[in-house]
Amino acid sequence: QVQLVESGGGLVQPGGSLRLSCAASRNIFSIYTMDWYRQAPGKQREYVTIITPNGNTNYTDSVKGRFTMSRDNAKNTVYLQMNSLKPEDTAVYYCHARRRYPTLEYWGQGTQVTVSS
Repeated sequence: QVQLVESGGGLVQPGGSLRLSCAASRNIFSIYTMDWYRQAPGKQREYVTIITPNGNTNYTDSVKGRFTMSRDNAKNTVYLQMNSLKPEDTAVYYCHARRRYPTLEYWGQGTQVTVSS
């Protein structure tokens, strides 16, 4: 069992920055791919970014150049640095851990990000 706890959400003005954290209950990053998803009210949950066990990252087009995912193995924590925030970034952000063989996945509880003037 893995527990994931997100933090760092809040209210920020357009153009501002936030850093989200996802703390895992144990060291899993060598075998799990970590993802950030987000879900706005009335919309489908969408993929935002991933980091693989070897440290490679990828981003959905809407956040490229603005968001950066990183990992601190010693702290069992992944981060999502969000810069140049836009109102359309407003959503609940979820941390997700995934292993394929065997198939296992875990979700955090989510943290609210609101971008508004």
